Amino acid sequence: MRFIATTIAVATLGLAGCSNSVNDQQTVHRISQFGVSYQVTQNDAAAHGVDCAALGADWAACNRATIKLTNPGPALNSKNWAIWMSNVHQTIKVDSDQFRIVHIVDDLSRLEPTSNFKGFAAGESVEIPIINEYWQLFITDIMPRWYVTAGKAEPEIMVSTNTEDLTTFVEPFGDNWKRFAGDKNVLMTAESRFAKNADVSLLPAAALQAEIFPTPLKATRLNGNADLSRGVLFNLSGLNTDEARAAEQRFALMGVKVNSRGYPVSTRIDSRGFSDSMAVSGAYRLEVLPGGATIVGYDSAGVYYGLMSVLSLVPASGPQKIAALRVEDAPRFAYRGMFLDVARNFHSKQVVLRLLDQMAAMKMNKFHFHLSDDEGWRIEIPGLPELTETGARRCHDLTEQQCLLPQLGSGPFSDNNGSGYFTRSDYIEILKYARARNIEVIPEIDMPAHARAAVISMEARYQRLMREGKPDEAGEYRLRDPSDTSNTTSVQFYDRTSYLNPCLDSSLRFADKVITEIDLMHQQAGVPLTTWHFGGDEAKNIYLGAGYTDIRHPEAGKGIKDMSHEDKPWAKSKVCQRIIKDGKVEDLSHLPSYFGLKVSRIVAEKGIGDMQAWQDGLKDANAASDFATQHVRVNFWDTLFWGGASSVNDWANKGYQVVISNPDYVYLDFPAEVNPLERGYYWGTRYNDERKVFSFAPDNLPQNAETSVDRDGNTFDTKSEQPWPGAYGLSAQLWSETVRTDGQVESMIFPRVLAVAERSWHRAAWEQDYQQGREYQGGKTHHVDQQALHRDWQRFANLLGQRELARLDKAGIAWRLPQPGAVIVDSYLQANTALPGILVEYSIDEGRSWQRYSDSHRPLVNGEVWVRTSSTDGKRFSRTEHVMPL
Repeated sequence: MRFIATTIAVATLGLAGCSNSVNDQQTVHRISQFGVSYQVTQNDAAAHGVDCAALGADWAACNRATIKLTNPGPALNSKNWAIWMSNVHQTIKVDSDQFRIVHIVDDLSRLEPTSNFKGFAAGESVEIPIINEYWQLFITDIMPRWYVTAGKAEPEIMVSTNTEDLTTFVEPFGDNWKRFAGDKNVLMTAESRFAKNADVSLLPAAALQAEIFPTPLKATRLNGNADLSRGVLFNLSGLNTDEARAAEQRFALMGVKVNSRGYPVSTRIDSRGFSDSMAVSGAYRLEVLPGGATIVGYDSAGVYYGLMSVLSLVPASGPQKIAALRVEDAPRFAYRGMFLDVARNFHSKQVVLRLLDQMAAMKMNKFHFHLSDDEGWRIEIPGLPELTETGARRCHDLTEQQCLLPQLGSGPFSDNNGSGYFTRSDYIEILKYARARNIEVIPEIDMPAHARAAVISMEARYQRLMREGKPDEAGEYRLRDPSDTSNTTSVQFYDRTSYLNPCLDSSLRFADKVITEIDLMHQQAGVPLTTWHFGGDEAKNIYLGAGYTDIRHPEAGKGIKDMSHEDKPWAKSKVCQRIIKDGKVEDLSHLPSYFGLKVSRIVAEKGIGDMQAWQDGLKDANAASDFATQHVRVNFWDTLFWGGASSVNDWANKGYQVVISNPDYVYLDFPAEVNPLERGYYWGTRYNDERKVFSFAPDNLPQNAETSVDRDGNTFDTKSEQPWPGAYGLSAQLWSETVRTDGQVESMIFPRVLAVAERSWHRAAWEQDYQQGREYQGGKTHHVDQQALHRDWQRFANLLGQRELARLDKAGIAWRLPQPGAVIVDSYLQANTALPGILVEYSIDEGRSWQRYSDSHRPLVNGEVWVRTSSTDGKRFSRTEHVMPL
């Protein structure tokens, strides 16, 4: 594989030719005004005459789509132009001899004319049929901000794609929402959603009065109520100044003010009196009486959580009276986490702080902060300015000396969330804010794969210092071996620049430098760095995966490739070849774990007790004891229906602390329901909604076969023959490839993360103990008490719909409003929601006016109706659904 900057520069020379800059700019501007239409025309194209295998598609899976360009002005005959776009799935064929699509890097591709191009006639619409790898099942597979270049002209974004409302240029999917004919998922429409929600009804408010979220270990209802209508009078013994301020701010945000005449709430820390099962960080005892409340915490976290439990009882509206209770409570897992990716797309400090505040209220205590990836480096490192000057910015710089190339719909400019980073002071502020809320910040710098932003940045540094005549300094932190000519492609279609070279001393120096500087930020914040996340995932060549086959020995159902041209990462690096020959590492596949072991020594030398990684990054180490740190955690992310219910045991039995992070249940970047208008990737499942997450049994993974289905909507069977020492924790993940704005961050996280918080804090009665060798068969065995699960879900769904979502509104969280279910029966509209208590509105005039729906007074309607849900404050609305009479 050629070095990417060279590839792009050479490929672009033909576009420049002998162009005239004025004419080029005119061409760019005119094409930027073209109408763009993108339509998915056929998934599962292999079943309809397309030889996807011969085209090299993974598992011989490809789809058809059509790009339509409409010229609104006079004829344009220039061949000196290119349209750049983000294609999540690579285009592997263009069914037109007038155009070609050239893959550049990751999702960035370039549409350009061939010598057969006939021009765009005045007012003409030109259709360009294409074939893409895999499927296109959700609208977010198509990225916005396509842009135009010509010669040396300034790029311009195509106006019709310069939007986050993808429906303005992506045509409706129609029947093209299935992966293949046997896809058994159910398309969520108003009618199918109504049927799905039908078993959950609205509970009376009195039934929720004594409910605390997340559910406590033990709660006893006492006589009477406590009145908080005058506010609260705190005696916050056991909390430091920052913790006390954080608690007071949370109460005030929820409308409960501190008042000298308010309801007395006193706290203290006293670890005595807690049973062995409750003698853990975060445990507390709470007594709410009409005359005052007392909280005894095992530690300061327990005191804080006891305060959040008091606040959790306050109704969303009406008199601020809470039930008198006696509570004994302790967390289920030591690790109750939320992961946020700010590398693929940058997200603001404000959204991070709001997230931390909500996490604390939900008693979540680990914030896993993904600060680097191929697409961006997001934290300032003193002494390495290129990391943020180059690696934190995207723009149309073909040399990538000033910025990274555009990705993920960011367009050619740096004025959006494709660019950005946290300064040292930003990060220190986040650390202090988290610490005041008993949250540990776990920084992740991903290596050795997913490291392109760092590799390109350090290459820019190398070039700068070489120009300055400083070769020794230039090589100090260089991350690529110039001898490495390996032809390798990462899982997201980057070339070898996606991987830092683990065999270089300079790579280890780089890791040391970054860890040192982030550790210093923690010291300055007064918040010790106790866990370092190494990353470690996906250091492989995707074309050497199981879905491809060699052209010389083809296997049916796989993409055909010439494997003689494919290399494992670092295969042709002379320095890596040398350490393998010297016996320092067994083979190329062991290099990520080899590098992880070396980094663990750096981590341990700095007094950082724990190292964490994605499981596959450590797979070639013998056991956790190989590493230098006191503990090693792995984020476990195998899907259950592909064997994860068994493979998870391997990690726990090798001494790793396992943090359950399954994509098919707790990846919040996946769609919330099966509907093409939803946002997210879906390689692990077609949906993760609140009910599915709530029903997840994280400490007995085989059990989930009875309560969920696989990616294609089929039941599956699981069991494990190995012993299971138990999970260390549970973590929700939000990767941000399709999540560009802060509002999108919050709508993807909330309210689903509330179900994650429930499962990480509280073990439900319907969750079974793990039994070695027990088999769970979806639709066949009946080990799980489904009625108990349903009762618990109904309680929890009402708690969210009637109380917790209103708290999110008060906190300014842009949570996702679920679309309503609705049917028209005998001319009467019937509507429901997944979370009872959410307001439903309907319109009989195509959305020009709206009325409030009430189940007790179902409206008589004549013909079609439009429905939507509304936030409790009436400021936001769900997507509108169309309902026809049955």
